[in-house]
Amino acid sequence: MKKVFFTLAFLAFQFGFSQNSGTIKVTESKKIELTGELSNDKIDFYNQSFVKFVNALKISDKQAINILISDKVKDIVDDQMIQKLSGGISFDRKTAVYKSGNQQLLDKQTYPAIQYKYSDDLSDPPKDIITVIFENDGKILGVKPEYSK
Repeated sequence: MKKVFFTLAFLAFQFGFSQNSGTIKVTESKKIELTGELSNDKIDFYNQSFVKFVNALKISDKQAINILISDKVKDIVDDQMIQKLSGGISFDRKTAVYKSGNQQLLDKQTYPAIQYKYSDDLSDPPKDIITVIFENDGKILGVKPEYSK
């Protein structure tokens, strides 16, 4: 009797998941959950690091990049990653702060983050966003450019 009940339960479970319950549309969201908002002083402080980082990327100055990035990511950042990141950021377009706040990462720690948009992008939300996560000392922990295709 237990085998019959188990078999029926198993089949009912499989049948329930095999039903087509409509179409699901997956859309990419450029929304990153930022909590709070950074003060203007902190935004200016972190922005200086980001501008230096972009300038170092522009001229492929690996020494300057290593000085500006966090010790936590130095071991995983290689030339190929720097080259790929350089291709994701437009050096010809001017950036402006879109949002700021704190971002919790997988290690459950919260870090300051700033989302940049390009000044010539007037859409809301912007089509192209660069999210930069900083350590409290201004070192860059992560950069994620998201651009429209």
